Amino acid sequence: MTTGNPTTGRWTSVRKPRSLVRKPRSLRTIGALTAVLVLTLAGCGSSDDGGSEKGGPQAKAAPADRVEPLAGTPEAKLPVTVKSADGKRVTVRKTDRIVPLTGSLNEIVFTLGLGENVVARDITATFQQAKKLPVVTRAHDVSAESVLSLKPTVVLADTTTGPAEAIDQIRAAGIPVVVLEPAKSLADVGPRIGAVAGALGVEKAGEQLKSRTEQRISKVRDGVPAQSKKPRVAFLYLRGSASVYLLGGRDSGAGSLLEAAGAVDAGKESGLKKDFTAITSEALAKAAPDAILVMTKGLDSVGGVDGLVKIPGVAETPAGLDRRVVSIEDGVLLNYGPRTDEVLKSLVDQLYKDAK
Repeated sequence: MTTGNPTTGRWTSVRKPRSLVRKPRSLRTIGALTAVLVLTLAGCGSSDDGGSEKGGPQAKAAPADRVEPLAGTPEAKLPVTVKSADGKRVTVRKTDRIVPLTGSLNEIVFTLGLGENVVARDITATFQQAKKLPVVTRAHDVSAESVLSLKPTVVLADTTTGPAEAIDQIRAAGIPVVVLEPAKSLADVGPRIGAVAGALGVEKAGEQLKSRTEQRISKVRDGVPAQSKKPRVAFLYLRGSASVYLLGGRDSGAGSLLEAAGAVDAGKESGLKKDFTAITSEALAKAAPDAILVMTKGLDSVGGVDGLVKIPGVAETPAGLDRRVVSIEDGVLLNYGPRTDEVLKSLVDQLYKDAK
């Protein structure tokens, strides 16, 4: 059985990890969806070589996948006691060895200026500054043994992190574990940054980062070209090697980004109430997207745009007929964190490239 979630870029086969709150999961919350698959949505690396074969023309190098930390290293005011999202009150006394258990949490910690204190990463933390850190997940489940071997002073997780037994084992060893709510929309960006900063005793840095991020997002929104008719955009989650082809619905996680870009979420607008629904010709015809939003690795997994339009129903949509596809890196698309302004800008630039 193959399950997973586009939000975290994690898929796993054989079994589902259990969430910290021990409740059933939808496609979106499946193990954070907890873990990039064995297919590694956000964890697959790419070549750093921006050139072509010897003697051929140089290809333009892709921009480095990096976060932009605040200037300086914030001084933590510790100890702090915070309420964890799983109902526990957790006291954090030291932050010199931090283990964030999702890629988005890792991104926030680094951007707050605490990257030197991070001693491990989840496989979905793919940005350049984190790449040399040891990975503490196995088949995208958290390995308690790997975490404990690094002697962390605080562990950050969210309600989609699993399996629950691993978190219990880390806590039983006396390590403070702060569980946070996952970010699902643009409205969650500021609160998510604030929650991480508060748990690490750097509230002032958190306010600075929230302000910077929100200002940058606002600037991008102000630059969205005016349109007489809002484009309808369908978010498709694709993993060709696993034969996974899903159409995003009301709670796919992409809705607020599409709306901020001046677009209509075609899946949501067509009445899809689930997070994700298997792609069918009928569902695509009802959604009738003018453009299709995909994750970069997902698009690659089906053979690019040529392969995408071969998926039943895609070629018959306005988006398929025009081959109008927006592709954004897996590791940042649905993170809703310090780099969301870059995600939104890329979405706007690609969606309206012919209108500028």
